[in-house]
Amino acid sequence: MDGGKPQGKRPSALQDIEVVLALLVYSLISNMSTSQSQNHNAFWIIQNPSDSQIPNSLSWSTIGNERKTKPAPLRPCSSFNSRQRTMAFAQSLTQCFAVKRYRFSGGFSGKRCSRVCNVIYKEKNPSFVVAKSGKVRDFRLFKSVQLDQFVTSDDEDEMGESFFEAIEELERMRREPSDVLEEMNDRLSARELQLVLVYFSQEGRDSWCALEVFEWLRRENRVDKETMELMVSIMCGWLKRLIEEGNDVADVIDLLVDVDCVGLKPSFSMMEKVISLYWEMGEKENAVLFVKEVLKRGIVYSEEDDRDGHKGGPTGYLAWKMTVDGNYRDSVKFVIQLRESGLKPEVYSYLIAMTAVVKELNELGKALRKLKAFTRAGLVAEFDSEDVGLIEKYQSDLLADGVQLSNWVIQEGSSTLCGVVHERLLAMYICSGRGLEAERQLWEMKLVGKEPDGDLYDIVLAICASRKETSAIARLLTRTEVSSSLSKKKSLSWLLRGYIKGGHFNDAAETVIKMLDLGLFPDYLDRAAVLHGLRKRIQQSGTVDTYLKLCKRLSDANLIESCLLYLYIKKHKLWIIRTV
Repeated sequence: MDGGKPQGKRPSALQDIEVVLALLVYSLISNMSTSQSQNHNAFWIIQNPSDSQIPNSLSWSTIGNERKTKPAPLRPCSSFNSRQRTMAFAQSLTQCFAVKRYRFSGGFSGKRCSRVCNVIYKEKNPSFVVAKSGKVRDFRLFKSVQLDQFVTSDDEDEMGESFFEAIEELERMRREPSDVLEEMNDRLSARELQLVLVYFSQEGRDSWCALEVFEWLRRENRVDKETMELMVSIMCGWLKRLIEEGNDVADVIDLLVDVDCVGLKPSFSMMEKVISLYWEMGEKENAVLFVKEVLKRGIVYSEEDDRDGHKGGPTGYLAWKMTVDGNYRDSVKFVIQLRESGLKPEVYSYLIAMTAVVKELNELGKALRKLKAFTRAGLVAEFDSEDVGLIEKYQSDLLADGVQLSNWVIQEGSSTLCGVVHERLLAMYICSGRGLEAERQLWEMKLVGKEPDGDLYDIVLAICASRKETSAIARLLTRTEVSSSLSKKKSLSWLLRGYIKGGHFNDAAETVIKMLDLGLFPDYLDRAAVLHGLRKRIQQSGTVDTYLKLCKRLSDANLIESCLLYLYIKKHKLWIIRTV
């Protein structure tokens, strides 16, 4: 291999010495590598290392003759002997040689490790060999995975000679892990095999080996519930470390694919953990990118641990996180954009997005009520036609998104979800004050076998009354004919309040009289609101018949005292006083 070019001016004699030394060392290493083909690795010796002098990728077939079937990560050789001493000698003379190599460690980070020779090559093998003294202590020095529930003080007695022999054989990488474990199958207990997984899950160890051990355990049908929980815990630790170290989302996805290849199907809890970590770290864009990559690659995950079925999957869970944080509009846009981009989110994510639409419409209604209160108080100006148009457009866009989401649920989901869909649509139309559309959803719910709550009928009745939807009011009142007196009074009270809200005081007065005819007494505040509204109308129109009729009926029912009515006719300058 070529030596690197020195940087800066150096004496020509020293340059010649360095070139000769580099060639000499390379020749010695090449000769030793020929005689030790089973342990050899590929090294590059350069004077002033830089990324430009290192190849972008390695050919796996040139790294180890014994592992050509899959890309196995590089590990330090188990013995260095004369090669190690030669490199140490060369480093002591030049102080400028470095070694760069590719390796995967503790979570498939895939980053290049750069170490100076005097750090990597020492007389002691850099590979950690488990010593019999302080066995458990070494297992507790984890940075990535919290496994105290699996590794206890009792494990020290379970670590036999076979366990340490297996670790040594696997570290040497002379044979496939499956061959080593097959040979020692009868000599390793289930607990020792779990500890092998724990050992190779540590940061700095060969994570591929841990996956290969688990794959062998699965093939041999030796994966019990405890071993599965251990591997899932290890997996979650790797995911957490990748995210906290700022690795690309692609690295996290690759790890999920790798574990799926060895038979450990990613669970919903793993997806949930990744999204939660990104969300808590404020990396919301990475959370969105992660969900998109999961859908693009078609990663299948198990839903056994998804006890909260409303979260659905990665798309639904992220949409749910956005909704919980109050980002209702973002949640809706996120799900719709995924679907329109050709991806296929889970069906439950549409329902969560519909819930976000309901919440956004509800917040819009609250804001409008506050603005109207400020307007009445003279704190803000009244809405002009442009403002009203913008508000109505925003509301219409939200409703259109909700309808689109409902169509996707009906198209892609099962028939059992139809009732939930119409329930969400009903909530949307109630929040937006659309009485006729809300009434239709009530009947749709009944048709699919989901009986709406009685309160929903009353709420829709009030909305229709506020807009004086006569036909809808008549249909909704038919159910009061067979209801109890208490239910009947409740429904008519909602009807009365709807008329009051819409400013239809003549209809409100007729409703009060109807209730009195049925022996039902309206609440005091409702009666007072109707009388107050009628008095204002008298000042505007001069018509007093409805007001006098209502006062008489209330007086007959002993709900108000007898009163004097004063009427002034300006044309004739005449006051009329009448007792009611």
